[in-house]
Amino acid sequence: MLEKNIQTFIACDCEYDEAKIVLFGAPFDSTTSFRPGTRFASQAMRSESFGIETFSAYQDKDMLDIKVFDSGDLELPFGSPERALADIQYRTGVIMDDGKIPCMIGGEHLVTLGAVRAAAERFSDLHIVHFDAHADLRDDYLGVKLSHACVLHRCHDIVGDGKIYQFGIRSGDRDEFEFAKAHTHMQRFNFGGLKNAVKEIGDAPVYFTLDLDVLDPSDFPGTGTPEAGGVRFTALLWAIEQVSKLNIVGFDVNELSPAYDPSGRSTALACKLLREILLRFYK
Repeated sequence: MLEKNIQTFIACDCEYDEAKIVLFGAPFDSTTSFRPGTRFASQAMRSESFGIETFSAYQDKDMLDIKVFDSGDLELPFGSPERALADIQYRTGVIMDDGKIPCMIGGEHLVTLGAVRAAAERFSDLHIVHFDAHADLRDDYLGVKLSHACVLHRCHDIVGDGKIYQFGIRSGDRDEFEFAKAHTHMQRFNFGGLKNAVKEIGDAPVYFTLDLDVLDPSDFPGTGTPEAGGVRFTALLWAIEQVSKLNIVGFDVNELSPAYDPSGRSTALACKLLREILLRFYK
């Protein structure tokens, strides 16, 4: 018998009721300030994921042994960031209300705000762990408050002081770094202090957001705003292992822009990284 031609991320093809983690794409990049193209990330990652193995040599685990459901991409209105965020918030909420962990593939980093809104409605003590090259703490960008450059400031508006932990940050304007000193926990350039942050957060619910441009452009050129001086792939794997010790209630991977790396190595790296995260966060 012929089967439906449904493309999923590698091995994420169980039934919804069986899944502990539910993946969905948020192909939105309408507020991108430099080079657009992240709207194509989720489809590229699904396609290219079949070029990697389901087995992780780093963890001795296999995607075939876990239950992850790929619910496909949201159809987002590019002309309205607020409408797009509302759609993301709704999908995230449905997944959480069903007792599952949402995994979102962006898209530009603004998409995180929709998921955080949903998580904050359900978890009163929500904390955020944020890996990125950029602070994303502007109050507005060119007069616009809903921008990928403002997403962590908007998240702070929701969760408040002392609940956002930022790592790998190496770019931002002066006001952003001043804001971080007063309102967030920021580690510039690397993952120093991450172990202590994990202990400090304890059992509190955590939303984890990963902007892939935290990686050095020599490893990951396929992004809209590359920043020199980033972390290496193995360092990021170590950091994800530390984060996996937390009470993760949702997470995302953002800012792959496939067209800016014709070699395909950035997409391949993103696929392998998502595989490692799914295996780490699956409990």
